[in-house]
Amino acid sequence: MYRIMMVEDDEKIRRIVADTLKKWQYDVVEVTRFDQVITEFKQAEPHLVLLDINLPVFDGFYWCQQIRVVSKVPIIFLSSRNQNMDIIMAINMGGDDFIQKPFDLDILVAKISALIRRKYTYQEEESLRFMHRGLKLNVTNSTIEYHGQVTELSRNEFILLQLIMRNIGKIVSREDFMQALWNEEQFVDDNTLTVNVNRMRRKIAALGLEDFIVTRKGMGYLIE
Repeated sequence: MYRIMMVEDDEKIRRIVADTLKKWQYDVVEVTRFDQVITEFKQAEPHLVLLDINLPVFDGFYWCQQIRVVSKVPIIFLSSRNQNMDIIMAINMGGDDFIQKPFDLDILVAKISALIRRKYTYQEEESLRFMHRGLKLNVTNSTIEYHGQVTELSRNEFILLQLIMRNIGKIVSREDFMQALWNEEQFVDDNTLTVNVNRMRRKIAALGLEDFIVTRKGMGYLIE
């Protein structure tokens, strides 16, 4: 069940929206301590935040900035303010959408559903896509996981492992690896590529998975 956190000081609006979301099988956390929004956010760990602009103590722009320091969770602003600058500010501060009050509840639910689907369904599909022989490549934080053990990858190692795991059973040439790193605006010579691949192999082996990446001399690398 996805969890929605509401930061709305109008109790009537908060209650109506919360009741509607619960009917759609969302878990709803209603913030009432408006000086402790970031604390409640960390405790609740919501999948999406509904955030008013006009709030006691600090406004929604401030709390959006605070949330963005620690999370990329989708944020939808709900506000009666209708100036273009308010919408621009909301998006520039890290908001994903802006809905003006009064709003249609069906439209709100549709927007929430679409954001959650894009954010979390895609990540779940990516997680499944990048798992092989028990090794999982986490695309959200550039780590690898095997039997509960987690190791961080460097930027280059992440790019290389992601490419080879997209092509399971196929040989990925050294030229393809070089191109992937070149596209990331970082020049890597042939020797540096070998160093990165070997370092990545050692990290995987340290987790207990030997011979994960196979070398095909004169051709490239693959995982079988």
